[in-house]
Amino acid sequence: MNLFYYPAACSLADHIALIETGTAYKLLSINREKKTEDGRDFLSINPKGYIPTLELDDGTILTENQVILNYIAEQSGKLLPEGGIARWRTLEALAFMSSEIHANYVPFFKDFPEPEKVRACEKLAKAFTILADQMGDRKFLISDEMTIADCYLFWVLMVAPRSGVELPARLRNCFAHMKMRPSVIQAFAEEGLA
Repeated sequence: MNLFYYPAACSLADHIALIETGTAYKLLSINREKKTEDGRDFLSINPKGYIPTLELDDGTILTENQVILNYIAEQSGKLLPEGGIARWRTLEALAFMSSEIHANYVPFFKDFPEPEKVRACEKLAKAFTILADQMGDRKFLISDEMTIADCYLFWVLMVAPRSGVELPARLRNCFAHMKMRPSVIQAFAEEGLA
C-alpha cells in the first residue's frame, strides 16, 4: 500500500502506525503542485487534495486520519483494543483530537486575524487539559499499551508549539517518551525530519 504524505504533516500519525504494526508500505510525497513523487496527479487520486491518503494494493483509496488509522489497526490486529470500553475510548480520543485540536491548529497554519488565534489557543489549552486528565498516570493515552490514538496524539503534541499553548506536564512527558520509540525515530528518518 502507498501512504501519500507531506513531511511532518498529520500523515506522520499513519506513518508511525504502519511501522508499529509491521505493515508493508511505500511512502509517496506530494509537492505543492499536487504531483506525487511517482509523477501522478494527486487530485486524480484524492479529489479532496489533502493528506493523509492511503492507496491500497487493489487501488482503493482511503482518506481521513481516523479512518486510515482504524484501517491499519483492523488489518494488522494491533494498536486497537479488541473490545470493551478501551476500544471505544481509543476511537473517541481520535475523534476528539481531530475536531478539537487538529481543527483548531488552522489559524496557526494560515494567516488568520489575531482574535481567531486567541480563541483557538483557548480551545487548544482546554482540549490538552482534557487529554492530560484522561491519561492520568498511564504510559499512553488510553492504557499502558500504545494505540492508534497515541500515534495521532504524537503529531498533535509535536505541532503544539506553533500555537504557543503550554502543554500539561503529562503530555510533555508522553511526547518525550514517544519521541524515543523506534517507530517514531524510523518515521522521522524516512520523512527527512530532524
